[in-house]
Amino acid sequence: MNKVAVVGGGAAGLMAAYHAALKGAKVYLFERNPNLGRKILISGKGRCNLTNIKDLHDFIANYPGNGKFLFSSLMAFSNKDLIAFFESLGVKTKVERGGRVFPQSDRSIDVVNALGKGLENLGVTIMHKSRVRGLLIEENQVKGIVFGDTLQEFHCDKVIVATGGLSYPSTGSTGDGYELAKQAGHTIVTLKPALVPLLTQEHWVKNLQGLTLKNVEATMYVKEKKIASEFGEMLFTHYGISGPIILTLSRYAVDHIKHRPVVSINLKPALTEEQLEQRLLRDFDLYKNKMFKNSLNDLLPKKMIPVFVRYTEIDPEKKVNQITRTERKKILDSLRSFCVTITGCREKEAIVTRGGVSIKEINPKTMESKIIKGLYFAGEVIDIDGVTGGYNLQAAFSTGFVAGCNSALK
Repeated sequence: MNKVAVVGGGAAGLMAAYHAALKGAKVYLFERNPNLGRKILISGKGRCNLTNIKDLHDFIANYPGNGKFLFSSLMAFSNKDLIAFFESLGVKTKVERGGRVFPQSDRSIDVVNALGKGLENLGVTIMHKSRVRGLLIEENQVKGIVFGDTLQEFHCDKVIVATGGLSYPSTGSTGDGYELAKQAGHTIVTLKPALVPLLTQEHWVKNLQGLTLKNVEATMYVKEKKIASEFGEMLFTHYGISGPIILTLSRYAVDHIKHRPVVSINLKPALTEEQLEQRLLRDFDLYKNKMFKNSLNDLLPKKMIPVFVRYTEIDPEKKVNQITRTERKKILDSLRSFCVTITGCREKEAIVTRGGVSIKEINPKTMESKIIKGLYFAGEVIDIDGVTGGYNLQAAFSTGFVAGCNSALK
C-alpha cells in the first residue's frame, strides 16, 4: 500500500486524495487552513460553478493556457464523469445559461461537505493548519515532506502538490506550490493574474457601479489594433469593469497594461449600423419635443443615460428635434463603441493564476513530474488556465483525479 501525501485541500487536492484512497493508498491531506475548500466556497459567487456541459473538443478550446495538455485528464475524468461523481456523493446538479453546471442547492458548501465526508469514509487523514514547507528528495525520488512551524518530517512514497496558484491569497493560495516545485528543480512559467477585474482611467465608471449589461460585445484594442472580442455579460464597478466577458478579455489586458488597452463596448451588437440608425430615428421622432437627456429611455438602462449623454458631449438640454446629423452620428458611434481605457487590474481578486509549473516537465497522462519520481502536480499550480464557465474547476478536478489514481499505483 502506497503512503501518499496530498499538499492542499482545494478542488484538485480533495479530488486527488479521494481517488488515491479509493485506489487503496493510505492518504494524508495537508491543508494550511483550519478548514478545507476555501476557494471552492467562494467560486461561482458562492454557488460553485462545477463544470460545463460542452463536448471535449469545445471544452479544450476554452483553455487559452495550454488546453491541449488537459486532453488526457479530461478523457480520463470528463465533465460527465464529474457530474456523475457528485451525484454519487449526493450533490445533485443543474445546468444554466452557457452550459454552466451548478449544485441544485446553489450552495458551494454542499460540494465541500460532500468531498469532506467522502474523504472521511475512505479513511483519509486530514492534517489541518499544516503548512508544507519543503520536500524530502533523495536521488531524484520523493521521500516525503517537511511541514509546520517546527519543520516536522513526514515520510511517504508519493507526494501530490495541489496548492493552487496566487489568486485570492486570503484563501491560502499564496504560491507555496511554486516554491516546492522550484525546490524539486522545476521551471515556473511567469505568473500573472488571469480572469481578473480591470481598472479604468475613466472616473465616471463609479456612477455606473453595480450596472450589469447583458448581450453586449466588448472588444479590446492595443495601439488601435484589435486583440480580442467577447459577447455576453459585463459589469461596471466602482473602480472599472468586470463580469464574464471582461474577465476573459483580462488575459490580454494584463499582457499590454503599459500600452493602456482600450475596451470598446458595442451596446447594441444585435443591430447593424443601418438598423441602429433606423431605431434611433424612430425614437427621436417619438420624443422630438423632449430634451436629449430624456430621449434615451427605450435604448439604454436608466442608470447609464446621464453618463452616456456626457460621453457624447452633446448638450443634455438640447431638444431632440434640434440635434444635427453630425451629433446623431456621434450618438450612433457611441452606442456601437462606448470606450474605457484600462490602467491596471485588481490582482488580488484574480480568479485564477496564469503560469505555473511548466507542462513540459509533467507527464499529462499521469501528472507525475518528469524530473522527480513519485512527485505529482494537480490543479492551478500547473501552467494551465481557462475562461469562466466552470472550466478551471473541471481542470482542477480532472488533474486531481489523474494524479490521485496514479499515485496509488506501485
